[in-house]
Amino acid sequence: MNIKIEPSWKARLLAEFDKPYFEMLAESVRKEYQSATCYPPARLVFNAFNLCPFDQVKVVIIGQDPYHEPGQAHGLSFSVQDGVPFPPSLQNIFKEINDDIGTPIPFSGNLTRWAEQGVLLLNATLTVRAHQANSHAQLGWQTFTDAAIRALASERRHLVYLLWGGYARGKAYMIDREENLVLESVHPSPLSANRGGWFGQHQFSRCNAYLIDHNQTPIQW
Repeated sequence: MNIKIEPSWKARLLAEFDKPYFEMLAESVRKEYQSATCYPPARLVFNAFNLCPFDQVKVVIIGQDPYHEPGQAHGLSFSVQDGVPFPPSLQNIFKEINDDIGTPIPFSGNLTRWAEQGVLLLNATLTVRAHQANSHAQLGWQTFTDAAIRALASERRHLVYLLWGGYARGKAYMIDREENLVLESVHPSPLSANRGGWFGQHQFSRCNAYLIDHNQTPIQW
């Protein structure tokens, strides 16, 4: 696997690349991409890091694994490429943003614009086999992405962590709540959101208020 990752992240994660688990992970991913259709495209596996350098992170949104249908995944959690219909979770995210702060629902589900403002859109597992959700969950990616979260937790302060659903909320133990804002809710997928606990939480306005209170530019959601 050709590892091209943004320099500030590479500096924090360099030790991971030499560990036995990562060598096995890289080999497993290489074989998967050679033998089957996998997402995102190989050049975009580290897209979340490359678009959002370590020192520019303001907000962290943790997803589980990439979308697994053609044309969707491009290395950012919850985001799809231009021209791709919104998956149900993304529809609910945009609806809540509209209800919370009035931002119109956009024409594109490409969240690159968020990443470039300092939103780390990190999937815990960075690759997936086509049509098979969580198919790469046991390859070792979570050890790597947990290392990224720990790096942020140890060096950065006054970040906002948006933890949606039980899986993302399971990462909360790594985060100092006294030094950061942690907003937890159910997952925005219809199965969870329609039961309550997603809509009306005002997470996006609360996030921006916290950033402003700590002399940071709010996110244009």
